[in-house]
This record gives sequence, structure tokens and C-alpha cells, in this order.
Amino acid sequence: MSRIRSTSVRAALLTLPLVVAGALATAATPAGATPHNPGTSLTCRGEGVDPKALVRSRTETVIHAPLSTIWKLQTDVERWPSWQAPVKTVERLDHGPFRKGSAFRWTTPIPPNPATPATSLDITSTVKQLKHNSCIRWTGPAIGEGVRIDGVHVWNFTKVKGGVLVRTEETHTGEQVEADVPTATEILQEGLKGWISDLKTTAEARAGHQPH
Repeated sequence: MSRIRSTSVRAALLTLPLVVAGALATAATPAGATPHNPGTSLTCRGEGVDPKALVRSRTETVIHAPLSTIWKLQTDVERWPSWQAPVKTVERLDHGPFRKGSAFRWTTPIPPNPATPATSLDITSTVKQLKHNSCIRWTGPAIGEGVRIDGVHVWNFTKVKGGVLVRTEETHTGEQVEADVPTATEILQEGLKGWISDLKTTAEARAGHQPH
């Protein structure tokens, strides 16, 4: 699952209560990021997002930092709150290296709106496929008061000149998101952009990269 925060999307939430992409985040587009590409879906070890999902989005950017730094940030899930402010808690449900079968539960608050009270979204993600320093695919439900979203999320990491091309794609299914696919897709896109922006900012800061 991913995250969002923007005025326009908040307004949309008034008509689509509690449909969120996982956690509230900044909607700034990172330098070099691109919106959803309708081409071939991303995969990890041959498995991709839900091919039947109506709500889907994809984005990518080049991060000017070592692959090891980026991978550590993304897979050390218990430290997500230290660089993703909207993620309030994360609990690993297994021990040892982050691998296929690893699971984690994380939470984010959802503000109130005219149809529903403030609540917390509880997300349980399970790693289904993983290739070290290359790709991750996890799935799982996000559950809050009056909402359930089932997500499939794929991340790809590819070394390029000067850094790493990070690509991500996600699909959502569920009664609430499918009630307004365009709005839910916008929310999901903002969430992916916010997440990849946070990852880029944090990784480049740790690598000492000076933005132009």
C-alpha cells in the first residue's frame, strides 16, 4: 500500500469516504518521476500486480544514491516512521532478514470527513516475491472503520549511470475504491509519488548528494 496528501484529493474524499492509498504523504512529484505507464506491468520473479484490478498506477524516478542505501531504507520496514512521517507504527511479524514470507503490520491515521469518523488504517503486508537488490512484491489488506482495500505492490531497482532507477506499481481492489475508480486512481498515484519522493530525498541525503 502507498500514501497521499493533497487538497484536491482530500476534497474527493468527501464523496469517497476513507478511500486512501495506505498512508497520508506529500503529493510532490520527485525530479524525474513519471506518471503511470500503461505498458508492460512491473514484475518480481515473474509475478506482477493484479491484472484484473480497475485501480492501478505506476511511477518511477532515478535516485542518486548507492543501491545498498536505497535497498536498506526500503526493506528495514521498522524504521519507516523515521523517514516517512505519515507512517505511525510498523511491526515486523517475523524475524531475521527481510525475505520472501516476511510480514509486517503498519498503521496510519485517517482524518474525519462528513460520512465517517477519524480512524486508523491498519495494513498487513506479506512479501510474496523478493530478489535481493532487485525487486520486491508484497500484498495485503488495509482495513479501517468502513473500508477495506486489498493491494498488490511491486518495486523494481535497476542500477543506471549516476544512481538507481526505482520503479513502482500498485493495484487496489475493494468495494470502496471500485465505487469511484478515477478518484481512487488519483489517490493511489499521489501515494506512489509521495513514497518515491520520500525515498529519493532520504537516500540522497544519506549519500551526500547535492540537488541541482
